[in-house]
Amino acid sequence: MTDNAWLQLAVFLALVLLPAGPLGRYLGRILRGRGPGWIGWLAPVERFLYRIAGVPLDDGVPREMTWRQYLSAVLLFGAVSTVAVFALLRWQHLLPGNPMQLPGVRPGLAWNTAISFATNTNWQSYGGETTLSWLSQMLGLGTQNFVSAATGIAVMAALARGFVRRETTTVGNFWQDLVRTTLYVLLPLAVVWTIVLIAQGVVQTFASYATVPTLEGGTQLLPLGPAASQIAIKQLGTNGGGYFNTNSAHPFENPTALSNLLQMIALLALPAACCLCFGELVRDRRQGRALLAAMTVMLLAALFVTLPAEAAGNAWLADLDVDQAASAMQGGGNMEGKEARFGAPLSATWAVATTAASNGSVDAMHDSFTPIGGLVPMWLMQLGEVVFGGVGSGIYGLLMFAIVAVFVAGLMIGRTPDYLGKKIEPFEMKMAMLAVLVPSLCVLLGTAIAIGASAGRAGIQDPGAHGFSEVLYAFSSAANNNGSAFAGLTADAPFYDAALGSCMLAGRYAPIAAALAIAGSLARKRRMSTGPGTLPTWTPTFVTFLVAVVLLVGALTFLPALALGPLAEHLLPVGGR
Repeated sequence: MTDNAWLQLAVFLALVLLPAGPLGRYLGRILRGRGPGWIGWLAPVERFLYRIAGVPLDDGVPREMTWRQYLSAVLLFGAVSTVAVFALLRWQHLLPGNPMQLPGVRPGLAWNTAISFATNTNWQSYGGETTLSWLSQMLGLGTQNFVSAATGIAVMAALARGFVRRETTTVGNFWQDLVRTTLYVLLPLAVVWTIVLIAQGVVQTFASYATVPTLEGGTQLLPLGPAASQIAIKQLGTNGGGYFNTNSAHPFENPTALSNLLQMIALLALPAACCLCFGELVRDRRQGRALLAAMTVMLLAALFVTLPAEAAGNAWLADLDVDQAASAMQGGGNMEGKEARFGAPLSATWAVATTAASNGSVDAMHDSFTPIGGLVPMWLMQLGEVVFGGVGSGIYGLLMFAIVAVFVAGLMIGRTPDYLGKKIEPFEMKMAMLAVLVPSLCVLLGTAIAIGASAGRAGIQDPGAHGFSEVLYAFSSAANNNGSAFAGLTADAPFYDAALGSCMLAGRYAPIAAALAIAGSLARKRRMSTGPGTLPTWTPTFVTFLVAVVLLVGALTFLPALALGPLAEHLLPVGGR
């Protein structure tokens, strides 16, 4: 690792964390219904949306919901979104906004893609510019990039209300949280980010695909379209689905060093702000800072492993008898599959950030990383997308681990565990463990079935440990709603369409159901008084304990599987084989 690489990393982290405070406070005010005056001109739009949607109002304000009603609304909205996107993809050839006359998407792929974008996973086993029309990209996928992200923030807000409220049965109104988050937060940010990306040269046009001459005397078809607007929200909303097949490595999607930096910042900006927003919502900013500190510590640990691994280059070329030219290429690190414009360090940083943030966008082929460099992004997803994670979903995912941590700490000192003044009892523990274990079960069971079934093995490109890693990565990405791909796996097949789609649904909605059930349970409880035996949950001691719980659960759950994949592959060249 060079000094320049470490400097780039420091600048990137500073640009992510510095705006987190103001953005978190703004988001907190919006979710409490106390937005600043300068955004008030959107209030009539908000009321109009409630009217056309038929949202029940009490004195002009959406009626409060119990946690079961809130969950029902989330599930209904997800189901309608999935069906709508599926229909749009299937019949895009009959609709306008399709200048290249692309055919309708086949049923299995359309269903997988609809689930993917409705669940904020954005897993793609197709090439966007060769498969989807402009209308499908904008109306179908672009809309889901907004509302699936807003759903995660809404669930976070409901859980925060569970900690704050006392002896009540309601946790807010899903439709209000969804509308306010989209209208006052995601849309303004996306508009600003879109304008900046267009200024950097990101494509935003309705011109038809262009045919241009090549240097060799032939012709090349250049795909165009309204890409910048979708790229802005795909990064800000931790979605990740690329307009083009090569995602953020495509020069029309990521043309300059500045656009690369801006998109990297967007990967983590809102997830970081959500931590501090949670502190605002529970009226204790120390809690939000503690959660952000825990996430940052785990992110730094991942970066300190991945960056040196990719900077060291390929162990096969270093240890075995290869030609000098191939060895010389390793001077800049492992450049195979990397974005050559930005180098191995920035590509490795992007890989860690995108898998930490439940984003899924890529500017390098993770399949070409060194075994250890590829292991870290995989493990970040397997931890449950809680190292920043998706907007909203990362924070309520980490809160599940925090509940486990305070419960264990309470048992250690012989005191009834509590968190933020609410007693943690068996029901909350059961729901927290459900949220933690269901995605893990999907990853391990899905991988086992894929490896054992001939249809699953048929999609594996590479033999041995690396092929196993390809399958393990795919199910880790789907079950934890990340969407990035290791590549090397032919996932556009009926088996993987069905298996990965099922994992996306379970990985998204099981934690949501658990978080809302906990919110409802906590809202009914009285607030406990603090005393000498109360565990302070904002101190470095608790942050350390929380990080240890997250890492311990991840190690116990996935270490055997990782030993069969990237760890086994890492030991082969080291042993000189």
